[in-house]
This record gives sequence, C-alpha cells and structure tokens, in this order.
Amino acid sequence: MKADVKKKFRQWKNTLKEMGKIDKKILKNGSYSMLYTVILIAAVVVINMIVGEIPEKYTQIDVSSQKLYTISDETAEFLKNLDQDVTIYHIVQSGGEDDVLEKMLTRYEEASKHVTVEKKDPVLYPNFTSQYTDAQVSDNSLIVVHGDKSKVIDYNSLYEMEYDYYTGSGGATGFDGEGQIDSAISYVTSDDLPILYTLQGHGELELNSSLKESLERANYQIETLNLLSEENVPEDTGCLMITAPQTDLSEEEAEKIITYLEQGGKAMIFTDYTSVEMPNLKKVLENYGVTTADGVVMEGDSKQYVMQIPYYLIPNIDSTEITADLIQDNRYILMPAAQAIKTLDSYRDTLTIEPILSTSEKAYIKQDVENMKTFQKEDGDEEGTFQLGVKVEETVDEEHTTQIAYYSSSSILDQTTNQQVSGGNTELVLDTLGWMCENNAPVITVDSKSLMMSYLTIPEYDAGYWAAITCGILPAAFLLVGAVVWFRRRKR
Repeated sequence: MKADVKKKFRQWKNTLKEMGKIDKKILKNGSYSMLYTVILIAAVVVINMIVGEIPEKYTQIDVSSQKLYTISDETAEFLKNLDQDVTIYHIVQSGGEDDVLEKMLTRYEEASKHVTVEKKDPVLYPNFTSQYTDAQVSDNSLIVVHGDKSKVIDYNSLYEMEYDYYTGSGGATGFDGEGQIDSAISYVTSDDLPILYTLQGHGELELNSSLKESLERANYQIETLNLLSEENVPEDTGCLMITAPQTDLSEEEAEKIITYLEQGGKAMIFTDYTSVEMPNLKKVLENYGVTTADGVVMEGDSKQYVMQIPYYLIPNIDSTEITADLIQDNRYILMPAAQAIKTLDSYRDTLTIEPILSTSEKAYIKQDVENMKTFQKEDGDEEGTFQLGVKVEETVDEEHTTQIAYYSSSSILDQTTNQQVSGGNTELVLDTLGWMCENNAPVITVDSKSLMMSYLTIPEYDAGYWAAITCGILPAAFLLVGAVVWFRRRKR
C-alpha cells in the first residue's frame, strides 16, 4: 500500500514537471507572438506616418481624363520659377469646400514653397474679405495676395457654364481654376502691367468677351482710345490695337499714329476687305512698307481651307519669334476672307519685314468680289504665295524699336472662328502681343479643363457595400485565418 502511494506521488510529480515544461513553451511562444504583433503594429504606424508626409500628388492618382486634379507642365514650370511669397485665401464655410478646387489648391502648395493656402470661414471671419474688396464674395472664391497687391477670383468664374434656351437646361462645361489662379499669381507678383489701347470712332470691331478674358488673364489692361478727342497716343500705351475700321481715319489721326510709331511705338493692326477707300489708314501701313492687294485670297490647295470654302483659309505659319510656340504645338490658324499683304517696291532700308502667315503657292486673288460668280480660279486671277500676316520692325535708337504686326482679316479675333481651331487664333494674338509689349508678368496660357466627360460615380449602396468588404469582411477573414493557424500550432 505504501509502495503504491509513493508510485502515484512520483507520477504526479513527473506530471507537474511535464506541465511546467509545456507552460514554459507556451509562454515562450506567446511572448514571441506578442512581440511580433507589437513590431507589426509599430511598423504600420510608422508607415502611415511616413505616407502622411508624402505629397498627395504621389499618393493620390488622378484618373480623370482631363486631369482635373493635376496642374499642367506650364503651371509647374511657372511655380518652379516663382520667387515671391503668395498667399491664396480660400473663402469657404467649413464643410462646403469644392472638391476639385481644394485638390487643385493642394497641388499649388506642393509645387512651390512660396505658395501658401489658407481657409477663411466667412462665418468665423465675417469682415476678412472687406480689406481686399467691397463686393460680396461668394463661397469657394479665392483671394490671391502678395504684399499690398491682391486679386479676387470669384467662384462663379472658375467654371464655364452653358445654358440651352430651347430645353431650359444648363450646367458647367469646363473648369478654369488653373488658368485663373496662374493669372492672379502673375498679376500680384508683377509691376507695371501693359495697357492695351483699342482705337475707336470708325466702326471698329469690338473685342468679344472671350478674347477680353484671355487678354485680362494675361494681365493686359484694356482701354479704349479716341484720337479725335486726344492730342496724341498716350505715353503709357503698351500697344495700340486697330481692329478693322469700317470708315477711314482722319488725316490728323493718321499723323498721330505715325508719330507714335516713329517714336518706338507698338501696334497690332487688323483690316478687312471693303469697298470703302481708306487712304489715311493706307498711309499708316505704307509708311512701314506694306499695303494690301485689292480682292480676297482663295486657296487652291484643298488641304489649306475648310468647309469646302476656298476663302476659309488655313494659312502656313511661318517661323518667327511670334510663332515658335504655335509651330511647336502643331496649332492651326483659321483666317476667312483675308487679303494679300504686299511689300512696297521701295521702302526704308531700316525696316525689317517678315511674314507671319502665308498661303500655298496655289493660292489666287479674286479682285471683283461683288461680281464674283465662282470660287474657282479664272483667267486673269493673280496666282502665287501671298502673305496674310507680317511683322515689321525698325530700330529708333538703343532703347526704342518700332514693332508692328499686321493681319489682313479681323476674323482672327472672332470667337466662333477661334473655336474651330481649338484656340489657335487667340494664342496667335497673345503671342503677338507678347512679342511687342513689355509685359513683366509671365504669360501662362492654360486651357480650361472640360467637364463634358463620364465620371466614375459610386452610388451610396455600392459605396457601403465595398466599405463593408474592405473595412469589415476582409480584416475579419485575416483574423480568422490567424486564429486557426494559432490554434493548430497550439495543439502540436
């Protein structure tokens, strides 16, 4: 009996030893598992902190077809060269931010250390905007500030709108935020912006709203000029624009313009075909070695006109300082009803005249436009390569150079015509002004981004469904697999 008790005691003791070994093994394995878990959690936290410091342009991919949330290469280069501090105030109530605009502003802040974006809630700061404008500032508007200079960008101007009067419907068709912001930054960081005077008093073509917006965005101040009431062309003129007068200038007006040009002035001149004689305007042009041939130019090369109309010309773009970007970007110019520009047989040797736009060698001139019976070339029609746009330069002294750009059709300024070549005509106007006007403000030409596209829209039901999978089911599945693996290892 006593031997049995001793035997059972030894068995119980051995069992305790074995259990101790097992407990130590379990404890050891459990400690390793806990350590791995702590390390994993710490790694996830550190990775999240690192990712949080990475700019959104690297962590958020812009999959919109028009790159709504991405700044263009032109803007990136502009911001890279920005060396003055600019603050963009985003006027918006908390929770009412425009998603497209907010992401765009983030890209600006990431692209330059000199750009700072600050939100100002009009509810919390009701008087903030009054220091920059007396007008009512709508939600999501921007105020761009540098020093004492500022520019307000109204939210309504950021989107291009179209309204169908037949259906009564309308909506946003384009986002122009990037172009507007670039223009505002350029404006507030530049001094002495050029003034563009447009001549009036002779039935001149009025600049359309779209072209005016493009010019103002390029930071040109647009003013009108009536030389009948002014003694001369103002001294602060950056450029004089003459847009297809329907009646002739007076002798006094022509002399004032010639005097201005001979002192190193700048002029951009457009004319149209007309049966009205204009000897005084002709005098201004001939003083700089050019004139127009009677009639309208027709194009004999079918590749260089559109709509099956031989006078809807797509001219060749000649290589000049003005046209370098147009050529590089493979842009087109549309120029209906243009006249041939010819150089005089004799002109001052101080003048330099170069073509900007020209026809093919198959072009011809229809002189008697009123009685024209066919667009086809006929006997007697002058044939050859004709210039439709020219640039004229003359050095006055070391500091002054006269510069003139002359185009023989004002259709270049027409909005509908411009749209047919995707803005090529307006770009030509801006590039021409950029050549002749001393504009200290960098001109950034960024097209608005179309909103006429299909978006990836996720309904609330689908959003909830995928949120449940990614935030609930998948993590639970990983936990379950981990628990099974742990349980199986424990039983070994």
